[in-house]
Amino acid sequence: MHWYVLRVAANKEMQVKEALERKTAQEGLNDVIGRIEVPTEQIKRIRAGKQTVHKRKLYPGYVFMEMEPTEDGRVPEGAWFMIKGTGGVGDFIGTEGMPTPMRDTDVAKMLLDAEKPEEAPSIKVEFQKGDHIKIREGAFENFEGTVDSIDAERGIVKVIVTIFGRSTPLDIEYWQIEKV
Repeated sequence: MHWYVLRVAANKEMQVKEALERKTAQEGLNDVIGRIEVPTEQIKRIRAGKQTVHKRKLYPGYVFMEMEPTEDGRVPEGAWFMIKGTGGVGDFIGTEGMPTPMRDTDVAKMLLDAEKPEEAPSIKVEFQKGDHIKIREGAFENFEGTVDSIDAERGIVKVIVTIFGRSTPLDIEYWQIEKV
């Protein structure tokens, strides 16, 4: 079996995956279609002091399928109609009717991402050292400054602002600032 990339509608990846797995079992196509994967990672967000954990798709708009092609490299007819009849499915990456198999290095990376154990979620901080920011909330609201350092583990950003003509470092939660 080879791995292929299937284009799907945005935000429908998990529904397509579940539908394809269900239809594969119902139609007895387990010998043609293997694993179906949608790699995700857990992201921790802190908004107004409340923590929430979200799953974020690493490859939005794509579902990865392991499949046995026909001898000429096409999708088997029964599997083709089952896949195309699933809501939210576009087409395979490749030429019409001839999907291009993924390279082994790409498959290894995707499988590593997909089969990662559910680890402690990371905080996604979109700032880098030197970014010019504006404080949106808190005691220093509407002050502008520069990012000095980032503690991604705690979600704290050290910002240098000018108060009364002096540079002052402030520790601010990442959700309280925005890029200018």
